Amino acid sequence: MPIRTRFTIWRPFATAATAALLAAFLTPAAAHGTPRESRPVYSYDDAIREAVWVDTGLDGDGDGKSDRVAADIVRPREPAAQGRRIPVIMDASPYYSCCGRGNESQTKTYDASGRVVRMPLFYDNYFVPRGYAFVGVDLAGTNRSDGCVDVGGRLDIQSAKAVVDWLNGRAKGYTTRTGNTRARATWTNGRTGMIGKSWDGTIANGVAATGVKGLKTIVPISAISSWYDYYFAKGAPLYDSGPDWLSQYVESPDARTRCAAVQHQLVDGAPRTGDWTPLWTERDYVKDAGKVRASVFLVHGMQDLNVRTKHFGQWWNALAKNGVQRKIWLSGTGHVDPFDFRRAAWVDTLHRWFDHELLGYDNGIDREPMADIERHPDQWVTSTLWPPRGTVTTTLHPAPGTRTGVGTLGLRTGTGSESFTDDPRLSETDWAAHADESTASKAGFITPPLSRDLRVSGSSTVTLTVTPSTSTAHLSAVLADLGPDTIRDYAGSGEGITTLTDRSCWGASTAGDSACFKVTQARKTDVASTVFSRGWADLGTYASDRKGVPLTPGTPYTITLDLAASDHVLPEGHRLALIVAGTDKDLIDPPPSTPTLTVDLSRTAAHVPLVGGPAAFAHALAGSPAAAPAATTPDGARAPHTVRRVPGEGR
Repeated sequence: MPIRTRFTIWRPFATAATAALLAAFLTPAAAHGTPRESRPVYSYDDAIREAVWVDTGLDGDGDGKSDRVAADIVRPREPAAQGRRIPVIMDASPYYSCCGRGNESQTKTYDASGRVVRMPLFYDNYFVPRGYAFVGVDLAGTNRSDGCVDVGGRLDIQSAKAVVDWLNGRAKGYTTRTGNTRARATWTNGRTGMIGKSWDGTIANGVAATGVKGLKTIVPISAISSWYDYYFAKGAPLYDSGPDWLSQYVESPDARTRCAAVQHQLVDGAPRTGDWTPLWTERDYVKDAGKVRASVFLVHGMQDLNVRTKHFGQWWNALAKNGVQRKIWLSGTGHVDPFDFRRAAWVDTLHRWFDHELLGYDNGIDREPMADIERHPDQWVTSTLWPPRGTVTTTLHPAPGTRTGVGTLGLRTGTGSESFTDDPRLSETDWAAHADESTASKAGFITPPLSRDLRVSGSSTVTLTVTPSTSTAHLSAVLADLGPDTIRDYAGSGEGITTLTDRSCWGASTAGDSACFKVTQARKTDVASTVFSRGWADLGTYASDRKGVPLTPGTPYTITLDLAASDHVLPEGHRLALIVAGTDKDLIDPPPSTPTLTVDLSRTAAHVPLVGGPAAFAHALAGSPAAAPAATTPDGARAPHTVRRVPGEGR
């Protein structure tokens, strides 16, 4: 059942005597009543720009000295002169020098004295004039920080947590990388919000999972919640490399010369077998959701094939179970920042979120719907709760049809079996495009055309009993909407957006740091089918998610595949398909062999979160039209372009 939690309004002033302080020390707008919005009343051009190196308390590079991480700070000058302490927005990233942030791949730039001139993205331009400090942290082993990159492990997380501790007076900071002159954060009240996309947002998740005091909210965008699930799906490899490659990709040249030991640990701790190891336990933030004190505003593209949507689904569910305050945006894009798919609404919503969570302004955002969901390009709906009240996991059973490999999907248990042979040349889009055809590479099970809309909301699973012909086998299961639609072109190079040449401005600029960014628009494509949820597994993990074993050909095995979270409405006249196959080209690697797999339909079922549950499914099939709508559009979305193995580089 969905859980709704109440937001807590932070009220730093509780008495009449302090009301005068409220009028004097907050923005001028506050002097005329209870503030509801921070205003751009401070000079960005005169903002203080400084660097602090924070002691992490760890020696990742083994040089006998505690590592220091660089924190570049931009903060308004006026509040400090008034003796007023301000909150912090922080983005901790490995990308500030190697690869860049945002759609325009911006990197940090510095003046001759080492002070930051350009801070990537719009956060400092927009929020510093409104009374926030912005802090951009170089993760250990990157840019100007000591230490080594350990890809989501203790070194990564402590890089950012130490800065939160410093902001709250619990850690040591220095004015230089090697000197002994202390720097103290006397200008902040310690209230910190972390934000970031992909790896940056992953760090926010990981720091929140430590329960660190002072971290009041996080805004993870397209973020990882468990690094095992970035590299494997129940033993099936999603990429042809491990975290050691990623570490080398982002490390500074200096770090590469002294981090060989950490590299070896990443290689040894992340075997290509897909077995779970202590390395993955350390990088699993979901297990520590009970420690989270911060509120969470989560954003994810429902067609993100880089950081796949299992990440937000399992994180969201764990946060809900532990009563964490939550809000969510789900777009139809791939791995794209909301600044590039819904810019004006995003800036406004993020502004109100930080005002509420960090300044304590009662601006009503806590009383708005929990979820914003993109149904079609630039067409958004809201949901009071997510998943909505009345969402029930519904068991759908495959059954044989009149043609081999093309069966039915319904509420009654099926009988018989279907077989297919793994073909690594084909992808989920190929399967969906030929769902009505008998093909050797997949088995599809399809409802009749729906007589009314049917909404899937949340995370599905598919339990299969399968007999392999070889000692190794990979499985894929997808849910597809068979019917014409216009969607964001998530499989294209822009992952659902097109970047234009015009610019729009969000905040104040200086000569070295412009607040103006290239405008984007939705890139659309017409399709006849849409895969909206997918999952994979190595059949060898049938007995344990954490260790695979060789299979005995001819022996049936039962395994459950976790399908990615989604929110999708199948319109009246469309059909819901469950497709089962082997290797999903470009999304998982193939097994060493080419198995034929036989599915026992009586012991196979999909468990799908339907709004309205089994009754809604039955009603959607009652009085079903006799035929599906004619396909007048292309066969389906194009096959995904080669999926990045770098979470969040560039866009």
